[in-house]
Amino acid sequence: MKKVFLLALCFPLYIGLFGQQIRQVIQSQSGAKTSFCFFADQSIIINVSPDGIVTEWGVEYAEGRMYYYPGKLDKYMGRIDMYGAADNESFRGKLRYIGAVAITYYSAEENKFLAGKVKSVGSSIIEYFTQFDEEALRGKIKSAGTVSMSYYGSFDNEALKGKLKSVSNIGISYYSSFDDKAIKGKLKSVGNFPFTYYSSFDTRMQGAIKTGFQKQIIDGIRFIIWG
Repeated sequence: MKKVFLLALCFPLYIGLFGQQIRQVIQSQSGAKTSFCFFADQSIIINVSPDGIVTEWGVEYAEGRMYYYPGKLDKYMGRIDMYGAADNESFRGKLRYIGAVAITYYSAEENKFLAGKVKSVGSSIIEYFTQFDEEALRGKIKSAGTVSMSYYGSFDNEALKGKLKSVSNIGISYYSSFDDKAIKGKLKSVGNFPFTYYSSFDTRMQGAIKTGFQKQIIDGIRFIIWG
């Protein structure tokens, strides 16, 4: 069974001064799945996809516990409120409060293109690439609070299109479609730290990670690869 390696980028927490901020990003080694994680008080974490969908929420799972892996969330035992049947259909049934953190969404009346996407997490406002931007970027998160994101565009290599390119000033690269078939599209580097994989000639290990730091801090951002 192939292992899935996730990348976690952890950002300094500025609760109070800047409100809830992205402190962590979880990404599969292929770049196909990404979550931007907002940290709040009481160890609350809210995961949001690049498309602006709340995918998971809870508190950090304690390291050392059985079945622990980086990025795993435990159930939050405090206040959880959802938008109800009487609320706008664009955010009906979605997460409204976790603890004291309010989550708001765009309605179709406000912005039809962004309807149902997260508008804010606590005091962090989320901005998106619009329908007027190039196709690979449309509807993806452009910034969240003080953190900006960029993505590979429609004119980039086929294996890179739409994948996360940078978070703040940290660049992220991938192997292209011209590389070995077992590694094409996989994570190649984060900042100046490279990742290599076994090629298709390594029949028992092909595609598995070969070298690369499992845990590394770059410019105050912690990177974790797990699988």
